[in-house]
Amino acid sequence: MAITIPETIRTSATTGERLFFRTLKTFLPDDYIVYFEPEIQGKRPDFVIIGPDLGIVVLEVKDYTKKTLFQLNHDEWHIVTTSGDQAVIKSPMKQARDNMFHLVDVLKKDKNLIQLEGKYKFQLKFPYGHGVVFTRLYTKDFIQEGLYSVIEPNLCLTRDEIDPDKDGFSEEVLMEKILNMFVVPFRLREPLSIEDINAIRYHLFPEVRISAEFKAPVPYQDQLLLSLHDIKTMDLHQENLAKQIGDRNRLIRGVAGSGKTIILASRAKMLSKQNPDWKILILCFNISLANAIQQMINHMLNEPEDLFDFDPEAREVQNQNIIVRNFHSWLKNDLKINEYQLPDMIEKIERNEAILPTYDAVLIDEGQDFEADWLRMVSLLINSNTQSLLLVEDRAQTIYKRKRSYLQDTGLSFQGRSKVLTINYRNTSQIVKFAWDFYREHSMFKNKVVNRDLEGEIIAPQSTKRKGPDVGILKASNFSNEIKVVARQIKKLHEERKVPFDDMLILYRVKKTHKFPIIDTIKRTLDEFGLPYYWITESDVSKRSFKKEDGKLKISTIDSSKGLDFQAVFIVNVDSMPFPLEDDKEREVSLLYIGMTRAKQYLCLSYSGESEFTKYFDQILVERTQKKSGFEKIN
Repeated sequence: MAITIPETIRTSATTGERLFFRTLKTFLPDDYIVYFEPEIQGKRPDFVIIGPDLGIVVLEVKDYTKKTLFQLNHDEWHIVTTSGDQAVIKSPMKQARDNMFHLVDVLKKDKNLIQLEGKYKFQLKFPYGHGVVFTRLYTKDFIQEGLYSVIEPNLCLTRDEIDPDKDGFSEEVLMEKILNMFVVPFRLREPLSIEDINAIRYHLFPEVRISAEFKAPVPYQDQLLLSLHDIKTMDLHQENLAKQIGDRNRLIRGVAGSGKTIILASRAKMLSKQNPDWKILILCFNISLANAIQQMINHMLNEPEDLFDFDPEAREVQNQNIIVRNFHSWLKNDLKINEYQLPDMIEKIERNEAILPTYDAVLIDEGQDFEADWLRMVSLLINSNTQSLLLVEDRAQTIYKRKRSYLQDTGLSFQGRSKVLTINYRNTSQIVKFAWDFYREHSMFKNKVVNRDLEGEIIAPQSTKRKGPDVGILKASNFSNEIKVVARQIKKLHEERKVPFDDMLILYRVKKTHKFPIIDTIKRTLDEFGLPYYWITESDVSKRSFKKEDGKLKISTIDSSKGLDFQAVFIVNVDSMPFPLEDDKEREVSLLYIGMTRAKQYLCLSYSGESEFTKYFDQILVERTQKKSGFEKIN
């Protein structure tokens, strides 16, 4: 079964489009990607098929009958419309061909996707083709009406060739026809790699871009070529979600590191692009995350559709219709009310006695931390015609006691309108296993962990994409020594592993205790080692103004790190957890789980005292020592 994007076809699609969509999804190989009506730099072909052994094929779908066709030639078709009038249109074959060359022109600028030598120099290194699908005309109709004189037989598909319910249908014939729809008549000697396919997606669909290293375009024998490296895009499941969650209310539940915030930001960008007059609101609980989402949105909006039109001197585009706020800032600055006024204000809105700003779309990150009144207020301010609410959550990261019934809270049912993300893309498998083992051991919800989409349950991470070093556990004699060892590790990672300072994060639970001033000790030690740093959680101002890429390592509370990620994370003073004055141990479990899953590659936990959690880590250290000594004896 092929991967289709979107996963399901829109309800307003024609009967023929729906039939062909199902056929491609069912009968094409599992590693083929089928795009339905993708927007590619101003063009919107009906179908684009990408296959490792195929290349790219662009298809137009027409629901014409014999009565529709009046007079045809290779360039123009005279057709009879449903109202009985005659119309002159561009030949569907020419339309498909033009769309194909539009795609090819975009891709041929990438040095890594073309052939630089030989007979097909400066052509794409894979075949590309086009065709037309006639969903209501049969092969016999083409023969009787002489249509093959105008349309090449190998560039079209008829009803009996796409409908599995017809006797003449054959999976083999369908594949053979698609494999022969090529302008450049060569077959791939080697299948396209996953890197090639990601590069194709990167160029054709800017909304899936996360990052890439690229060199400025350079002339190469009269061609202007770009070279891309280390391309990172949404995976197909994430892209599917971002493009599928279109109409009205939707819920995404995902594990830590599954790309929930990226999907949310990408969704906001697509809504803004499709509806430039819409007023779009993004809300989250965390001030630091609101700042990070704002930067992500600005980056996405300034990402050029065509990398060759990129002008580094151009003024940065500021989004006009996307507002990003943390919830309390939104209440104070946009609604001009305080949280204690919410119940009364909700009643007034429901009685039509109050006028507040409304929004055409609202996207909520950290939904698990939103109270019932918060969600109710938000839902009342969504345009009743659009009802576009996207709610993103991970209940394993809940750090506030919330009653959960979205139907009661918002008046909207999410049954059948939710998706689950179980693959972790952020962390290495070592970090995911370490964090998840800790969570299962200490959470009171450990018996409620399931792998299904159930209301009120915790989702277990199913798999990860990367491997890495074991999680470091550091036990020191006192906090001063602990921070010195951490500082040495930071310096070592920067000098030996080339990890940038601004991709490293120090997390702490509390600012100071009666024993010692935690944050002051951290800052003083970093100064002694000559390490540049930025204290994110010094104040609300510092939370709102921090920029990740500033050459400085970051310091933050675990609470404020939600939604952020760094290549290396050091969680210090772990012996302060569970915090004695926090009566909700479950919150402490979630907090430490959140802190651990901020790390993409390197994670180190350090402590110099004793607590329930450190006893657990002590046991891991003992097991590691025993395992190591046992291995040495074997050898």
